[in-house]
Amino acid sequence: MGDDCLSGNRGLLNELGKKALIVTGRHSAKQNGALGDLVKTLEANGQSYCLFDKVMSNPTVDCAFEAADLCGGCDFLVAIGGGSPMDAAKVAAALAVNPIAKPAIFSTTFTSALPIVAIPTTAGTGSEVTPNAILTNDAAQTKTSVASPALFPRFAFLDAKYMSSLPQVVTVNTAIDALSHAVEGMLAVRSSVISDPLAKASIRAIAECFGPIAGNNPGKEVRQKLLWASTLGGMVIANTGTTAVHAMGYQLTYHKHIDHGRANGLLLGAYLRFVAEKEKAQGTNRIGEILAALDLGSLEDFSARLDILLGPREKVDAAALEGYAEKAFQAKNIANSTIKPEKADLLAVLQQSFR
Repeated sequence: MGDDCLSGNRGLLNELGKKALIVTGRHSAKQNGALGDLVKTLEANGQSYCLFDKVMSNPTVDCAFEAADLCGGCDFLVAIGGGSPMDAAKVAAALAVNPIAKPAIFSTTFTSALPIVAIPTTAGTGSEVTPNAILTNDAAQTKTSVASPALFPRFAFLDAKYMSSLPQVVTVNTAIDALSHAVEGMLAVRSSVISDPLAKASIRAIAECFGPIAGNNPGKEVRQKLLWASTLGGMVIANTGTTAVHAMGYQLTYHKHIDHGRANGLLLGAYLRFVAEKEKAQGTNRIGEILAALDLGSLEDFSARLDILLGPREKVDAAALEGYAEKAFQAKNIANSTIKPEKADLLAVLQQSFR
């Protein structure tokens, strides 16, 4: 992590082979300088490369397979961008050494993959330190995870300069995504004494950035803090997984095309109120620990901060919300929630989030 960490550690790439497949979107990596820096680094090493720059937001199964088709002769993959290029690259890296048919993508357990390098250019997904890739699953009308330890990136290079020109809406949505990872990690069945300190550090750092983000004035120091916090959040969910918030959020993204981080943010306030009510009966206080990390006195304060960042909420009709609750209740994230919601609880959270 740090200024020019990619070129300053270019020897690491030499360990991975002679040719790379670069996986990215069509525009952002060229505009923010990350692609140019990577090409210079590879050329300085005497390594060759080919480029796949067709990754869209919320990548499809077809996208991952198309990238995999270019892996012939490549020794490793480098993903540049936010979660979408990293997700597509991870699946392509697995497909390159595990040829399967498209219908089997979500039922296959991959045990191997080409080495992956991640260069995040947003501070949100933390995918640079997770074994997960999320693809659009049209058959199930949601987003579905492909997960395997083989998908952990070998190296991640965190340079905040690639975020300097991000629009405010992207900065906000990705920061909330990272916050959601840390918060959900503390409310997950698999939370632990190892993951909790990482989650709290991530939450504190993001909370300290609320003001500059809302004022659209995040300087270099804030960008670096957000990038660090995002990576911590990724480390958290790599250990804990996510909860019902993600299960509901995927429905909003698939059906309403709401950005993933924003979708989580729209749900967080109501979901935490649901958990807090259930905790009263159990005598636990994880919500209190989360509020302490946020340095806020109440969930009302938290929801107010989120409202400032999110702005006006989308309109969603009641019938649609019922369908989203039904689909979300079928997701595996539900069982990973320490306070396990019923379908009616999910519907109530959705209704409170969009009333």
